[in-house]
Amino acid sequence: MAENKLPFVEDASIHRPPMFSGINYQFWKIRIKIFIESINQGIWDAIINGPYTHNHIVANVQVDKPWTQWTQEERRRTQYDCKSSHHL
Repeated sequence: MAENKLPFVEDASIHRPPMFSGINYQFWKIRIKIFIESINQGIWDAIINGPYTHNHIVANVQVDKPWTQWTQEERRRTQYDCKSSHHL
């Protein structure tokens, strides 16, 4: 039986992320990046830069900001963090 040399198990799909079969990681990495960026560039940014933490400085000490004080931008970035963990 011939071995599949492609890094994905199934055919290409625009609705499902490419499956990694354990070979040819560099090719799969490019395909998963394109797939996630097609959903939203902010999700790929959250994957690359890691989770966003909401902090502010009180008396020269950095503390977590309560959810009620988050700005709209901070809520949007948190949503990207959640979506990125869902896609991976």
